[in-house]
Amino acid sequence: MKKLLVVILTLFAVSCATKKFVNEEMQKMNQDVSQRVDNVSKDVEEAQEEIQTLHARDAEIEKQLAALSDTSREAMDRALDAQKLAEGKFLYEITLSDDKVHFGSSRWKLSEEAKAALDAFAQMLKAQNKNVYVEIQGHTDDRGEEDFNYTLGLKRAQAVKEYLNKEHGLPLHRMEVISYGETKPAILNLDAATRAQNRRVVIVVME
Repeated sequence: MKKLLVVILTLFAVSCATKKFVNEEMQKMNQDVSQRVDNVSKDVEEAQEEIQTLHARDAEIEKQLAALSDTSREAMDRALDAQKLAEGKFLYEITLSDDKVHFGSSRWKLSEEAKAALDAFAQMLKAQNKNVYVEIQGHTDDRGEEDFNYTLGLKRAQAVKEYLNKEHGLPLHRMEVISYGETKPAILNLDAATRAQNRRVVIVVME
């Protein structure tokens, strides 16, 4: 009888100990689950905030793009695709057109007027002291073959890039050139005056 009582008491003690152990483990598990849920909730909140920030940034970029010229909008798109912009922000563009800055017929050598305009542009960039990305676009009028005009526009843009680098130290990796040739006229090619305005180099500056 005593042995039976001892066994019963032992089983009861073991049962109590086991129940206590299980309860403690369940509490630990619940705390662990609660902590993980809190962490996940925090991660979700941070992700939502980041998404909202990105949406706001994209909305601002779309707003800027809507106000830009076609070529500036395309420049922004290229820069964003290449991840060359820190903020995706358009600053301004300047145009060197042949009616004001003469390149010469079918030529790409920079005139003294063009160099003076680029000197002023470079000084303005240095005064602003910003890390900018510059796309230099070459354009021509509609005279001549399309392939020739594409090459001519590229050479004019490249001449500007080389001048800004050699004379003013603008980093090459922050400048890109592209030629539109005759495909993006500023106005219709109707006469000598309008063609002069279409023979141009456009510099798009972005931050």
